[in-house]
Amino acid sequence: MYRIPLLLLPFFFLLTNLRAQSTKGPDQLIVNVQMLDGTGVPARNASVRIRGGKIIAVGEIIALNGEKIIDGKGLVLAPGFIDSHSHHLSYLKRHPEALATSNQGITTIVIGQDGSGEPMDTLESFFNTHKVAVNIASYTGHTSLREMTMGENDLLRKASVQEIENMKGILQSEMHKGSLGLSTGLEYEGAFYSSPEEVIELAKVAAAFKGRYISHIRSEDLTLRAAIEEIITIGRITGMPVKLSHIKIANKDDWGSAVQIIARLEKARGDGIDITADVYPYTYWNSTLKVLFPDKQYTNIKSAQLAVDKLFEPDSSMLVRFLPDSSYEGKTIGEISRIRNEKPARTLIALIAMAKRYSEINENAGGVEAIAGKAMSEADVKTFTRWRHSNICSDGNAGRHPRGFGSFTRVLGKYVREEQILSLPEAIYKMTGMTAAHLGFTDRGLIKPGYYADLVLFDPSSVSDKATLQQSDALSSGIEMVWVNGQSVFEKQKATRAYPGMLVRKKS
Repeated sequence: MYRIPLLLLPFFFLLTNLRAQSTKGPDQLIVNVQMLDGTGVPARNASVRIRGGKIIAVGEIIALNGEKIIDGKGLVLAPGFIDSHSHHLSYLKRHPEALATSNQGITTIVIGQDGSGEPMDTLESFFNTHKVAVNIASYTGHTSLREMTMGENDLLRKASVQEIENMKGILQSEMHKGSLGLSTGLEYEGAFYSSPEEVIELAKVAAAFKGRYISHIRSEDLTLRAAIEEIITIGRITGMPVKLSHIKIANKDDWGSAVQIIARLEKARGDGIDITADVYPYTYWNSTLKVLFPDKQYTNIKSAQLAVDKLFEPDSSMLVRFLPDSSYEGKTIGEISRIRNEKPARTLIALIAMAKRYSEINENAGGVEAIAGKAMSEADVKTFTRWRHSNICSDGNAGRHPRGFGSFTRVLGKYVREEQILSLPEAIYKMTGMTAAHLGFTDRGLIKPGYYADLVLFDPSSVSDKATLQQSDALSSGIEMVWVNGQSVFEKQKATRAYPGMLVRKKS
């Protein structure tokens, strides 16, 4: 048998290692870029070397023989954007190439939002059977826990002590499996009737695993301040990081008070509570018509009139999905009320009643209705966007709201280049390094050796959103190339059909 001389063993192992690396494809070297590393510091000239799925070198780098050279042509290279509040999973099941996310530079989405989500085992099975072009991390939804424990048709009440214990057991298991923490959607019916004590008991479980809490709080309109106090209390009692989902002011009477709300959040931070928020760059939300009734009295004309007067603008708010009568889709509530020859308040009541009847007849219909509701002031959105502890999110899916395809590029085009409410390094920080820190990620969100090679190359002079309510899937301009785990997934306005996305779990 042939034996390798001892003096040659180091060279043999070096050769073997190089051959092993070569089977993964050549290294990539990205050159001629202005690099924004995700920390908020100004751009600098640098090159970035990728090996396998990770960044291995940053700085002045000499090219190696056989290395794939990618000329950035002087454009900006940033970490891939992290969407801290996403609903894109169902879209990915149909479109694994993930154009909705990659066209705006997103490389990681965080799902399980607003209290609803899939178990971690289900997500693992999804990745075993599907290949997708974006990374996915998830919270565990409070409403989902209630459904598993109390039954889907018995949620309009407080949970019993035993039911809370059962939910805590499920949440413990999910945390062991890599859930980021607990999410709630307390404004929605499935969780609205839960007691603060129920939520706190579950939040304590996530906190014990060093997890996090994110919440669509109990009110974004009439009792907004009380809802903010509830999430502050959760942060105080549990000691865990807490985040306000898609922070907004939806009551017209309170428009202009964003500065005061931020002052309250800053005071909480000064008291040692790690409270943050995410925000998307639009003045209209997308949800069920029912959120326009804070008292849940869907047949009460006074409640409906309050919604019309205070909580949304009927002539600017579009019904984006309505299965009972598809002819209403794409029309504003004002337009529909005129078609029906009635006041908008009456139309609201009628639409909810129609949706209820449809759901009763079609039990598996899923989302029967949805509205893109105009309900915020642009000044407040900008103030929340500028807050030093807010990061950018989309709250998007591939529905009729343009945020699903254009949130991040809208910030870069509108809020950075056109209106200059953020500098470019600040905006990138709010899309990458800050978001990663808010989520507890320690190997994504920066351009740094050892980090995953999630990257986006873009032209700051042309980057812009194109999606609208009328054409919500229009692709953004200015995003030149996107890498996920070292593989290009988007180039020249097209998906590359590479599917390197991973399930990102909370590290223990």
